[in-house]
Amino acid sequence: MVQTAPRTETTAIRAEYEDRFAASRALHDRARRVIPGGISHDGRHRKPFPVSIERAHGARKWSVDGHELVDFAIGHGSLILGHNDPGVLAAVEAALPHGTHHAAGHEAEIAWAEQIARLVPSAERVKFTGSGTEATMLAMRLARAVTGKPTIVKFEGHFHGWHDYALKGEKPPFDAETVTGVPAAALGTVVVLPANDPDAVDARLAQGDVAGVILEPSGASWSTIPLDDGFLAGLRRLATAHGAVLIFDEVITGFRWAPGGAQVREGVLPDLTTLAKIVAGGFPGGAVCGGADFMAPLEFRDEPGWNATKKIRHQGTFNASPVVAAAGLEALRRCADPAVQARCDELAARLRAGFNLVLAERGVPGFAWGDSSVFHVALGESCANRPTGDLKHPAGLSAAALKGTVASPHSESLHLGMLIEGVDLFAGGGMFSVAHTETEVDFAIGAFGRVVARMAEEGAFG
Repeated sequence: MVQTAPRTETTAIRAEYEDRFAASRALHDRARRVIPGGISHDGRHRKPFPVSIERAHGARKWSVDGHELVDFAIGHGSLILGHNDPGVLAAVEAALPHGTHHAAGHEAEIAWAEQIARLVPSAERVKFTGSGTEATMLAMRLARAVTGKPTIVKFEGHFHGWHDYALKGEKPPFDAETVTGVPAAALGTVVVLPANDPDAVDARLAQGDVAGVILEPSGASWSTIPLDDGFLAGLRRLATAHGAVLIFDEVITGFRWAPGGAQVREGVLPDLTTLAKIVAGGFPGGAVCGGADFMAPLEFRDEPGWNATKKIRHQGTFNASPVVAAAGLEALRRCADPAVQARCDELAARLRAGFNLVLAERGVPGFAWGDSSVFHVALGESCANRPTGDLKHPAGLSAAALKGTVASPHSESLHLGMLIEGVDLFAGGGMFSVAHTETEVDFAIGAFGRVVARMAEEGAFG
């Protein structure tokens, strides 16, 4: 018999959440009878149960319990234009009568690829996938095919999806040699290194077996663990010197850090780029793009033996399906305007500074930080450079400590408290869209102050 979500001794915040979101609990209990864990994405796991949403619009959504929430999860970062953007909806409505799946090529996929190539400076060729996980898996395969080498280097805490080659070193302890359900043989082809240590990268690449180096150019988990200035440029030089393919995972940073992604903002070009989320306009889809030579193994050729021994096989029933292509093309046309990213960045900086001011005024240990249009919050932790304003790179904390803030008990209480106040966070922080305004930012700062005060009253910080 499937058990319902557990009811345990709890804080007043949790007790109030359970009371105010009873309809969400009922749906979660129902879901657990047919869906493992009651969720379809591990990132939606929340104790004592996650909120369930009935509808969404702009920068807000409404729970099944009737609560209006300012949304900083914003489609796990895919909705930089906000929920139900009129332009995207119009593009989808125009595409639907022509069919959802042609089992053939169509003009929209070409226009979509052309728009990616216009925006992303390293993209000479584009191949579509069904998700970001598929994109990073294909990029790793391309790196191995191009170089003839077996090993992929990744960095501590960086997330590249959930396939067998991506999960090693994603969560502390970063040096763990096992991942449930993943064969040791697969894990043995992946090496996890600390970021911001070019000497370690140089020494590992010098062994001569590395096909590719993959990383989030924002730093791990969309800037949770920031990169030092100059690390990306140094990595570019090292990858070139040692004949390794440099892969930027821009699933989150693509079209969010700049119209052309983090590679434009940071001025460093990779050999391959993986995309998802914003690239598909809030629909399921992803892509791999890069230089023509690096993408060549995906081509069919008449050259004897090529298709049988050199070509990379790649299928996907819903790759670049017409409706997704229409949504993605419209979203990227809009994201070509740098005012989109500038507006989101401005709002995020305002929120990060506001959160830090609240913590300073209340004498609560913690800090908010982030880059571009994202933010993270750590409570009960101290960093050496906490300001009363914005913060990009917390000092004095290890990568494991920064990554651990996402799932800390303080983070859980903060999330529940913010939901009670009418704000939905995402993974200990959140992201912005152009649908957000100063009104949502100031509302969230006020809510944050009340929740932090309440946590302090309950003894959360000692």
